[in-house]
Amino acid sequence: MTISPEFVAGLAADAEAAGITGFVAAAVINHNGRVLLVRRNPDDYMGGMWEIPSGKVEPGETILDAMYRETTEETGLTVDQVISYIGHFDYWNSSGGTTRQFNFAVTVEKSEPVVLTEHDAHQWALPGVLPEVSDAVRDLLTS
Repeated sequence: MTISPEFVAGLAADAEAAGITGFVAAAVINHNGRVLLVRRNPDDYMGGMWEIPSGKVEPGETILDAMYRETTEETGLTVDQVISYIGHFDYWNSSGGTTRQFNFAVTVEKSEPVVLTEHDAHQWALPGVLPEVSDAVRDLLTS
């Protein structure tokens, strides 16, 4: 499946129309039936929580560009293919606004080594046996 630039622009336009103040792009990386999770550093906002690799969309960057960049920055892995857009969820961010996280199912060129730069641990988890993740991430990975 190819995600068109028009589709991605539409995601951004819909979020802006809904009053969303922050955009985050995320990669759901599956390998042998397991999904890659990374754990937030204890001193970070929501420290100790497990999440999928994700990060802020920077000014002038598309949601998809941010997903590619953040995946590489946070895990050292390179996205090979975007399989599909699997939805979004909204949450309150640390500055009191609403952030929308756009989630994409992807494959990576190689699943190892995972090199963490912003998290303190990683694991390949079975979707039905997840560690401490937000309800939104749990719903995303088990639906």
